[in-house]
Amino acid sequence: MADGEFPTWAIWALLSACFAALTAILAKVGVAGVNSDVATLIRTAVIFVLLIGIVLTSGETLSPSAIAPNTWLFLVLSGLATGASWLCYFRALKLGPASQVAPLDKLSVVLVAVFGVAFLGERLSATNWVGIALITGGVILVAFK
Repeated sequence: MADGEFPTWAIWALLSACFAALTAILAKVGVAGVNSDVATLIRTAVIFVLLIGIVLTSGETLSPSAIAPNTWLFLVLSGLATGASWLCYFRALKLGPASQVAPLDKLSVVLVAVFGVAFLGERLSATNWVGIALITGGVILVAFK
């Protein structure tokens, strides 16, 4: 990365954060009139249709046999974790204010750092750990009255 150049991954991550924020606000309004599990199903169906369109227009081939079994295992487990996360998130949005639910959900940032160190052998500097502690403190300050 050249000096002053913003990395491409960071642009995508910031876009993800913006869309995640919109997700919380739009979902909070949408879940008001329906069971949270039904809301999750509708959201998932929309995502499924959208991704089919993206994959088909990208020219990527859908060849399940070309995907390694280990890759299948971890992608399926990731999908199950995503589904569980969405179900819990929509239930929390149904029951609580978006301004408190979303920050608490972002403890996932802290957990990813801890799990990355514990299970993936990633290394964090002292400065990184201070950041993780600050995120944790920020979540507590924002999510709880």
